[in-house]
Amino acid sequence: MRFAFAGIDMLAPAFEALLQCGWTPHKLFTRPCDGLVDFNDRVIAIARQCAIPVQETRITPADIAALANDGVTCLVVAGYKWRVTGWEGVLPYAFNIHPSLLPEARGPFPVIRALLEGRREWGVSAHKLAHDFDTGDILGRERFPVEDSDTLDSVMIRCQFAAGRLAARLAQDLPAHWHTAEPQGPGSYWQRPSDADRRLRFEAGTRAVLATVRAFGRVETIARLDGHDYHVATACGWQEAHTLPPGLVVHDHGGHLTVTTRDGFVVLTRWNPLPLHQREFQGSA
Repeated sequence: MRFAFAGIDMLAPAFEALLQCGWTPHKLFTRPCDGLVDFNDRVIAIARQCAIPVQETRITPADIAALANDGVTCLVVAGYKWRVTGWEGVLPYAFNIHPSLLPEARGPFPVIRALLEGRREWGVSAHKLAHDFDTGDILGRERFPVEDSDTLDSVMIRCQFAAGRLAARLAQDLPAHWHTAEPQGPGSYWQRPSDADRRLRFEAGTRAVLATVRAFGRVETIARLDGHDYHVATACGWQEAHTLPPGLVVHDHGGHLTVTTRDGFVVLTRWNPLPLHQREFQGSA
């Protein structure tokens, strides 16, 4: 099947899986990325290897018509923030891969909230493109368990692996999956986490603080200490009775700051006084 891919590195294994299944790539649509949390280097490298054109501007109905004229039969979307319209009646197939078990958790970047809520299962879903984001009929899902030790980084990698497996399954017989797709019905829409969600609340206790750090990973949490904000990527800690107020820096060892919580201590092991967008990125969190 000749296809176009619209997305970034977040779910690039879906792109690779379709190629491995013998699908023929025609064009890559991607979008500008910040190089801090979002990347598109991998999908662009794949496109270059396949000698297909790359477009970093939003897909228009004219682009869809051009794909159809070139014999493209499917548009696959994964990690593409712009709404895609104008494909119905022009392309036979167009579907999106979303990092949640739809119909729950429609919307951008739901993995963080899933970790904050302590979800024990997560996964990815493929659905037909629809007018409203993440609402089209379900073509398939891929599930996996979430462990206490999981972080944003590990769950996102597991979503990538799951996206690859799901794409490979759909590629074996997309028409059959298309005809048996199930309507989603009522669901939930999750807003993108805010800076307020990123705030570490030392009065909530050690477990709550560490859970928040794990959930945000490379996106970083925000700790207010001595009247200044610290942007925290990693931390460890323990529960221990004490009489100190929460949020107090009690120790500094080689730049690792030990902070009191309501019921113990947290050690901020990787932090920066500047937010990511104000400093040069030093690699993965």
